Amino acid sequence: MTARAGTGNGRGGVPARACYVYGIVPAGTRTPDDLRGVTDPPARIGVVGRGRVAAVVSEVPVDRPLGTAADLRAHAGVLDTLAARHTAVLPIRFGAVVRDSHAVEEDLLAPYEEEFHAALEELAGHAQFTVHCDYREEELLRDIVADRADIARLREDVATQGEAAGHYLRVRLGELIADEIAARRDEDATVLADSLARHATAVAPARSGPAEQRFSAAFLVRETERAAFEQAAEGLARRWAGRLRVRLLGPLAPYDFAAAFTEAAEGIG
Repeated sequence: MTARAGTGNGRGGVPARACYVYGIVPAGTRTPDDLRGVTDPPARIGVVGRGRVAAVVSEVPVDRPLGTAADLRAHAGVLDTLAARHTAVLPIRFGAVVRDSHAVEEDLLAPYEEEFHAALEELAGHAQFTVHCDYREEELLRDIVADRADIARLREDVATQGEAAGHYLRVRLGELIADEIAARRDEDATVLADSLARHATAVAPARSGPAEQRFSAAFLVRETERAAFEQAAEGLARRWAGRLRVRLLGPLAPYDFAAAFTEAAEGIG
């Protein structure tokens, strides 16, 4: 489901409106009165229901394109606010716009009511927590040089030869360091997942590029396990202090665990 920009006006010259969809929630869900969404000024949030499920929506003018940083933050803010209130929510990808609330009911909710309801039942009582880990660059390189004699020797050769050092030596040094970073990152990412998985219902490690000096993983955590999960994450952060910066984000909407339930429905719009 993708955003569509229109050009026509409504009656009396008022810009025509469409329906922006943030996510799917159980029927009967109430949103905070002060919750606001995309566009400027921020739109008021509403709920459109059908059977046992509902969509969280707001009106948007069809002649205004979406995609500003503020829109992105607002989209995530609506979903994360619901998750923090212990509401099961299936996030819809940013930019989902349909014709009106009737289209939300008939084209989105009605065809997928059973799938959405089953997914919400599975996610009930859960929220996503994401752990980001960034290596401290100087400490990382110092540890690599201390642990890898071959890299230390090659680094010394390049430094000693200065500008005269051959292109091959510089390239080879870069390759060895990149390979070592990748190996350490993969090992630490496994430790991260294994250390916190016992407090999570599901784990979704993120993919990293070959030489990235960071890694992360998302965890689907039941509310009853939240305290234990946060305690375990804090313990890992203390263990890695001085070597890695560890950031815990959450509670969040289950972005990394709901895609399979919503991607089939995102072709309308």
